[in-house]
Amino acid sequence: MTIESVRLHELSLPLVHSFQTSSHRKSHLTHILVELTDSDGRVGWGEIASPSDPFYTSETADIAWHISTEYLAPGLLGADSSTPEALESTWARIRGHEFAKAGFSIAAWDLASRASETSLATALGGVRTEVVAGVSLGIEPTVDELLEQVQHQLDAGYRRIKLKVAPGWDVEPVRAVRSAFGDIDLHVDANGAYRDGSEADTVFAALDAAKLTMIEQPFGVRNFTAHAALQQRIDTPICLDESIVSIDDLHTMLTLDAGRVLNIKVSRMGGLSVAKQAHDVAFDAGVAVWCGGMHEFGIGRAANVALSALPGFSLPSDVSGSDKYYAEDVIEPPVVAVDSVVAVPTGLGLGHEVRGDWIREHASRMHETTKEAAL
Repeated sequence: MTIESVRLHELSLPLVHSFQTSSHRKSHLTHILVELTDSDGRVGWGEIASPSDPFYTSETADIAWHISTEYLAPGLLGADSSTPEALESTWARIRGHEFAKAGFSIAAWDLASRASETSLATALGGVRTEVVAGVSLGIEPTVDELLEQVQHQLDAGYRRIKLKVAPGWDVEPVRAVRSAFGDIDLHVDANGAYRDGSEADTVFAALDAAKLTMIEQPFGVRNFTAHAALQQRIDTPICLDESIVSIDDLHTMLTLDAGRVLNIKVSRMGGLSVAKQAHDVAFDAGVAVWCGGMHEFGIGRAANVALSALPGFSLPSDVSGSDKYYAEDVIEPPVVAVDSVVAVPTGLGLGHEVRGDWIREHASRMHETTKEAAL
């Protein structure tokens, strides 16, 4: 079995509720969907969840489109598609561009698991039949509006609430949520918005007193030493996200005790194979892990659900129902959470049918790479 064609579809979907982090607000997402077809006519789908702007990562959707069309797709033509590792080896010499690689990796795993007539979760080594989902809430215009959003998600059955924080929007909203809702599973995510120093120490001392499940990525991406020093000063576990791009980064975190929880994002780490490896390393080290999200459409979300079936994912993951973010999704059936629990699909591959015709109809641009075109 070999890869016969690669199609890329750029698609935008509006968010049900706009979302603000410490760097920007977004009302829609533009992602690239990867469609691989093998010599037996089977199709595997992946999703490149690069953001449109260079705030979370320097790899924007436009950059991912360039890397995908010029390097990743051509390298796959004629490649052995019997295992995901065989396809992933075709881009081993390309440095960086983890988001683009991740979309192709998801498609490779989907294709290979369909060929072996198994589910993606089983192919990855998953042991769970269901996973617990949490939700992430952005920075709202007012504390009252934030409380409304928290109440809405609790009413929907979600048990873990993550709040985005930033300098000037941190202690007050956390205290308000604690006061209004008591001892809920609550954690905060700064996306690296703070600078190490006395002002940050005051903020994190107050957040430490709030008995949070974790404080996620308080400092800059490469500042492992500041995270390690803060972890020594507070009881609340620090979780690293943006800092962990490679397995080497994870070993640095473990050696320095720079974090005691790991957020594994398939997109950030370059695909399902490296995400699985990160899970294995963290699990062996006794570090709790959970699956973070990039507001993926249904394809990437289904991949996250499958990954979250691995045994080390002991904390609620960002795999909430599609309807929390999108009125209409690219898969059928959509990902559904019932009382914060998402069933792990048992069907072949992703376990969902991708709405290929609908995607082609609504795509803002498409690109196809085939053997014939390459000649």
